[in-house]
Amino acid sequence: MTARAELLRTVRDTAREAFGHETLLPGQAEATAALLDGHDVLLIAPTGSGKSLVYQLAGLLIDGPTIVISPLLALQQDQIAKLEAAGARVRAGRISSAESEAARREALEAAAAGSLEFLFLAPEQLANPDVRERVAALRPSLVAVDEAHCVSAWGHDFRPDYFRLGDLLGELGRPRVVAMTATAAPPVREEVLERLCLDAPETVVTGFERDNLALAVIRHVDADDQRAAVLDAAAEAEGPGIVYCRTRPAAEEYAAALVERGRRATAYHAGLGHRRRSEAQEAFMAGGQDVVVATSAFGMGIDKPDIRWVLHAQAPESLDSYYQEAGRAGRDGEPATCTLHYRPEDLALGRFFSAGVPKRADVEAVSAAAAEVGTEPRAVAERSGAGPRRVGRILNLLELARQSDPDADPVARAIELAESHRRLERSRVEMVRAYAETDRCRAEFLVGYFGERLARRCGVCDSCRAGTAPDPVEPGDAAYSVQDRVRHEAFGPGVVTDVEEDRLTVLFDEVGYRTLALELVEDDLLHALD
Repeated sequence: MTARAELLRTVRDTAREAFGHETLLPGQAEATAALLDGHDVLLIAPTGSGKSLVYQLAGLLIDGPTIVISPLLALQQDQIAKLEAAGARVRAGRISSAESEAARREALEAAAAGSLEFLFLAPEQLANPDVRERVAALRPSLVAVDEAHCVSAWGHDFRPDYFRLGDLLGELGRPRVVAMTATAAPPVREEVLERLCLDAPETVVTGFERDNLALAVIRHVDADDQRAAVLDAAAEAEGPGIVYCRTRPAAEEYAAALVERGRRATAYHAGLGHRRRSEAQEAFMAGGQDVVVATSAFGMGIDKPDIRWVLHAQAPESLDSYYQEAGRAGRDGEPATCTLHYRPEDLALGRFFSAGVPKRADVEAVSAAAAEVGTEPRAVAERSGAGPRRVGRILNLLELARQSDPDADPVARAIELAESHRRLERSRVEMVRAYAETDRCRAEFLVGYFGERLARRCGVCDSCRAGTAPDPVEPGDAAYSVQDRVRHEAFGPGVVTDVEEDRLTVLFDEVGYRTLALELVEDDLLHALD
């Protein structure tokens, strides 16, 4: 038996003995064994595929405490509760703004004494020098970075607090790292690997196909028709479900209307107080509510296995967020439906909410302040007079500018990068349009968006059921393949994410997603890169 095979057997034995799992899902054993073998790991697996079990198994098998970096308190608490309920005979704690100083000190002391295996904290906590020093003193053996796509400036949910994680992890003594995400197109994967400074990394991709999800799009002519259809569908759907809306007023309105129609429904959005959000989530998870009508704030940590349907009342901001949100249905493996109610005018919401380009004066002020007081965001905010969130974003842009072109004017380069990012976000909106209006197998389209391919049609989406979906293009039948690096005469370098019979989609570094007709590609506009 090879050494890796022996590790795989150890992982499966531990999963059975500590957590009661007789079998593991794709990627779980492979990713855990790679960590045990001394590698850092980037794990890309769809929502509901058990990514958390990877760091839990590795944490039990590697001596020393495990640090779990997770962006939301609710997500942290959910994972702690599951660890405690799993019967794994391990303790977990956290350091957050929700705990008292005494509770934070107790958690650190328990980790130092070896009686606490898993310590959860948000990236903001790790950015605190005092907390970081105390965590480093624990000599952690493993760090798990949840929602790792937040590291990437090209990701759909980039978060400034994640940006410096690579440097901060270096101050912890470079423990092994497992970075986990449900959505990461090839360029995002590359940046996660680079920004987290992963050492000899192994990338484990389990595939984005969810064959129990029946995808569908219903097109509407006007807003009244759209609203009526969403309410009818949500009122009549069997089992628990989620209605996603783009705005807070829409979430409130739909929730109230569903209550009037006899559904146990509640609204959830970031404008509600913490207590109301917690009560809404807990009631839904426990079965006290049938429907949650939510904005994208209802997301990470929603691990209810029996969600039977997800409706999107308007077009989402991107296919990245759409697949995360739709993927919360059917986590028990049973059939579930995911329906997008589409009106082309709703795409304007995506353009409206896309990140703006900072003013040159603001970038210059932040750059000057950083030169005087360093790059700690609060100090820069005080010196520059700009708000903390704006300062955080500009500091990250300036850092990216210096990394991408050390010889360029950092202010001008930062603005250029912001403009490029805005183009990327707008191109994501156009990919939502393409998904909504395609006749292809919708599962094939979504998997292609993430740089992979299906060998066959899903057979259960509305296009497959209507008989409009063509068979996927066979590998070798086209001049380009998924994940080929290419250069376009006008758009620059990029990576092929999807190939059809007469066109291909490329994610370009500077302009985002573009779908190109093969007849134009054949006119020497596009060239393969080695």
